[in-house]
Amino acid sequence: MTDPAVLIVDDEPLITEMFEVWLTADYDVTIANDGETALEQLDDDIDVVLLDRMMPGCSGDTVLDEIRENEYACRVAMVTAVEPDFDVLDMGFDDYLTKPVTETDLVSTVEQLLIRTEYDESVQEYYALAAKKATLEAAKPRDELQRNEDYQALTEALEETQDTVDTTLERTEDFEAAFRDL
Repeated sequence: MTDPAVLIVDDEPLITEMFEVWLTADYDVTIANDGETALEQLDDDIDVVLLDRMMPGCSGDTVLDEIRENEYACRVAMVTAVEPDFDVLDMGFDDYLTKPVTETDLVSTVEQLLIRTEYDESVQEYYALAAKKATLEAAKPRDELQRNEDYQALTEALEETQDTVDTTLERTEDFEAAFRDL
């Protein structure tokens, strides 16, 4: 069995090299130091993309859009120095880490994203929405969040998705219980 494939995309070679050192023991790591190279290296074998937002030329936001438009099945974590703003609500990432990041946080994020690939679409959507909510709550004051209509819509969507996920989990637990009884 091959190791999961991680694509690290950042225009700072020292960052990509450090992340590679942190991940290479457990993952098949590929590096791209610009968005164009990242797009060339993307294929269905990539499991996780660690993506910087601000790069000259082809930005991480553009790379993310291409990943989603081409329906690659990979999970994407934005790993960036860009403080999150309400624009993240429209982005198709699965997690958002603000630099500097620790080895523990980076490895944990990759592990969690790989676990999420096993979940159905509603559970993946739930985690992506929860990540956006947590990202904004860490960056914005509560009163600003409560005044923002898009944030309120995110909160409602998260609650609706939670209901779907709860129903899915209940069915799974019922199925597992029935299987154990056999």
